[in-house]
Amino acid sequence: QVQVAESGGGLVQLGGSLRLSCTASGSTPVYSMSWARQAPGNPRELVVTVFSSGGSVWYTNSVKDRFAVSMDNAKNTVYLQLNNLELEDTGVYYCKTKTSRSGADYWGQGTQVTVSS
Repeated sequence: QVQVAESGGGLVQLGGSLRLSCTASGSTPVYSMSWARQAPGNPRELVVTVFSSGGSVWYTNSVKDRFAVSMDNAKNTVYLQLNNLELEDTGVYYCKTKTSRSGADYWGQGTQVTVSS
């Protein structure tokens, strides 16, 4: 059984920064870890994915120049640095891990990020 736990959300002013963390636990390797977000009334949107082998990263265009992801393979932990936050970044941020390329997705409970003006 894989458990995924996020932390680090909160209330931040426009233009501010936050750092989110996510750890996947359970006796299983990690193939990739991702962050997605969901604003009220909107579908969940994939924001970034990092692959544990090789460290390649994919960002959605709207965050590419403002967010930075890093991964600690030894700890099965991924960090997401959110910089220059915009009002549109408000939402619940969810972490997802995959144990293999074709395996199931394991999601965390989410952490709220609120950007205020």
